[in-house]
Amino acid sequence: MDVWKAAAQRARTHGDVLVLAAGQPSTPAPVPVLRATEAAIASELLGYTETFGILPLREVIAEHHTATYGYSVDPDEVVVTTGSSGAFSLLFLAAFDPGDTVVVARPGYPAYRNTLTALGCRVVELDCGAETRFQPTVAMLDALPEPPAGLVVASPANPTGTMIAPAELAALARWCDAHGTLLISDEIYHGITYDSGHTGTSSAWETSRESVVIGSVSKYFSMTGWRLGWMLAPSGLRPALQRLASNLTVCPPAISQYAALYAFGAEAKAELDGHVRRYAVNRQLLLDGLPKLGITELAPADGAFYAYANIGHLTDDARTWCADVLANTGVALAPGIDFDTVHGNRTVRFSFAGATADIEEALVRLGHYLAV
Repeated sequence: MDVWKAAAQRARTHGDVLVLAAGQPSTPAPVPVLRATEAAIASELLGYTETFGILPLREVIAEHHTATYGYSVDPDEVVVTTGSSGAFSLLFLAAFDPGDTVVVARPGYPAYRNTLTALGCRVVELDCGAETRFQPTVAMLDALPEPPAGLVVASPANPTGTMIAPAELAALARWCDAHGTLLISDEIYHGITYDSGHTGTSSAWETSRESVVIGSVSKYFSMTGWRLGWMLAPSGLRPALQRLASNLTVCPPAISQYAALYAFGAEAKAELDGHVRRYAVNRQLLLDGLPKLGITELAPADGAFYAYANIGHLTDDARTWCADVLANTGVALAPGIDFDTVHGNRTVRFSFAGATADIEEALVRLGHYLAV
């Protein structure tokens, strides 16, 4: 957020900012969604809905999972939320008590750690490096002194873009079931993957219906500000989720629910897949271009729209380095300290969700900056 604020200031004063820090698409919602929004404004009350979301949307989400992964989902198993952020907050409140241990990967999305800590949970970070492709493993869980109450995984992950191989995700799910650990699988970047020759996209519910799957219209569907997410939740958690959600948010945004009905259709997906093809071009530009600038240690970018790089040969203070890059080049990058509380001062995240021309120009500017 500090980077975004500084980038906005730079844009006002210089007008030359290239934002490679934002974790969101640079495109609007798909055309069918925009059409549906206009229709809903004209025809729907847009008052409170059912707490878990309107039935037609839960049906569409259930069908989406069945078509994508091959497992059946009942609409009653779908909990629509105010963004995936709302899903995590509700779930952590419903599933864990203060003092419970929840395991997350490091580097990883900081809101897992921050939200769990705010709720009084004990967060254990697994140091996941290049040797495990920046993802947790069963061996790491076996090395813990006792099974945790929960494990949060993300595939593709933020900030690394790495994915958990299907067999490994299945092994993690089986381990969690055997040890009474709630597996929370963040799958919000599904749909944004590349043919890396290493992994395929898989879902935790292919192995365990006792796990929780988190989804969102924010990333692949290009609808971040619409604040609409969902979870597939086992029956034992749904009563608590219902009570909490009805008190905390009443329901997800009605206009976003009616609009999102049309995000899963063929017309929208054709448009969205076009974005993914652009991300793939941008990804390759960074994977080819950064090593030419001397930034050679990159996480395998299997999915999402990030390149996560080790810049330890350039700085041990990534926050100051990113601020200096922005001040001297107009290129906004995300320092790694938010994602990794131990090694993050030597890492940086590049987002390649923007225009290809911006990625090309950013590499030129960084080249000049690093050559000084």
